[in-house]
Parts: sequence; C-alpha cells; structure tokens
Amino acid sequence: MRAPAPAVISLTAGAVAWELIGRLAGVPFFPPLSTVAARLADMTAAGEIVPSAVDSLLNLLLGFAISLAAGLLAGVAMGRYPKVEAALGVYVYALLTAPALVFAPIFFSLLGDGRGSIVAVVVMYATFVIVVNTASAIRSVPEHLVEMARSYGASERQVLLRILLPAATPMIMAGVRLGVGRAVTGMINGEMFIAVVGLGHIVTEAGGRFDSAGVLAVLLVVIAVALGAIGVVQLVDRRLTGWVPQTSRGNQ
Repeated sequence: MRAPAPAVISLTAGAVAWELIGRLAGVPFFPPLSTVAARLADMTAAGEIVPSAVDSLLNLLLGFAISLAAGLLAGVAMGRYPKVEAALGVYVYALLTAPALVFAPIFFSLLGDGRGSIVAVVVMYATFVIVVNTASAIRSVPEHLVEMARSYGASERQVLLRILLPAATPMIMAGVRLGVGRAVTGMINGEMFIAVVGLGHIVTEAGGRFDSAGVLAVLLVVIAVALGAIGVVQLVDRRLTGWVPQTSRGNQ
C-alpha cells in the first residue's frame, strides 16, 4: 500500500488547522473552512463562480500567452547577443523591480475598462521574470558546446535551435513556472482594481459587503486556478526536459 503523497498530507493538515483555528478564534474575518466551503457551494449554485472563473481563465491565458512569447523572444536575444542585453537590460530590470500594479490606472486610461486592461496587467506581472530567467539560461550554456557546433559548420540558427535552446530549457522552464505564478497574481489584482469581470470582481463586491466567507471562497478558487496552471507548466516541463539525466539522489 502506497503511503499518502506529501502534498496530500500537507493539504489535509492545512485544512484541519484552518478549521480548528477558525472555530477556536471565533472571529468574523476568519471563518472555519467548512463555512467557507458552504459559501463556495452557495455561490456556485447561484451561478456566480463558474462564469467569473471562465472570464478570469481567459484573461490569464491571453496575458500569459503574450508574456511567454515576448519573454522568450526577448530573453533569448538578450542572452545570446550582448548588444541587445546592453540596450534592453536597463528597461527589463527596471520593470521587473517596479510594482506592476501601478500601471493599472495607465492601462485603464489607455485601454478602457474592458479585458484589454486586465490582460495588460497580467503581461506586466509575468513577462519580465521570464525574460530575466531565459537570458540567464542562455548565458549559462557552456561555451564549448557552441564552439563544437561551430567547428562542424553549424549556422547561427542551428546553434540557437539545436544547442542553446535545448541546453537552456530546464532553466527556462523554471522561469516559466515563476511567470505563471505571477500571471495569476496579475490576473486577480487587475480584476480587483479594474473590477469589471472575473473573480476579482466578486472579491471586490464581497469585500464591500464584509463577506469574509465569500472572499475566502473565491480565494480557494484562485488557488485552484494557480495550482492547475502550475501543474500544466510542470507537465510541459517534464515532456521537454525528459532527456535530462536524473541524479542518484533524485532517484532515491
């Protein structure tokens, strides 16, 4: 009989702790998990959760797709070509460290109160961490691999596609995992501040009614979305990096 996975044990312990603390504390702003679950069921039955979750997932998919494409292209260019790094580096690092949410009013004024503003916030959250990690991954590829390919007459395109990208993929995917987590944060923050569609709109309304159970119920949905998105990225990661040999420690 297989032992329970560590993740299952951890989630079970967290759920029990939440329930106990919520009941023992007896404060309205931290209801027990059972109360939150019941509120989530009521909101789902009332048709609030599913349409909003679909809207949020669309915002997330659009924003992350743009972030992934832009992040990989800019990151590969910066990692491979020092002149591109010199030209773009200052902007990338400045925007990486800047609080992305401050751009929400700018996007609101430029793009209006529709989906475009929320997608733009997601892009601001996710793009630059992918750029930085991709550039670092490309620069970390051993130079002797490139020199060996050159000695066999490989073109720049062949070096990029057959040497640099495959060798850098494990580190690139680490950046993509960070990016998808930040994209979920950008999605919910953008929706909360722009408050037009999606789960963020429900959080804003529930918070205005001081409905802590409703806020935490939506939080559970957001966590589920984040875990699902990270799980998809990890699945892609395993498919792309299956050739990487496992260490003896990892096999134990």
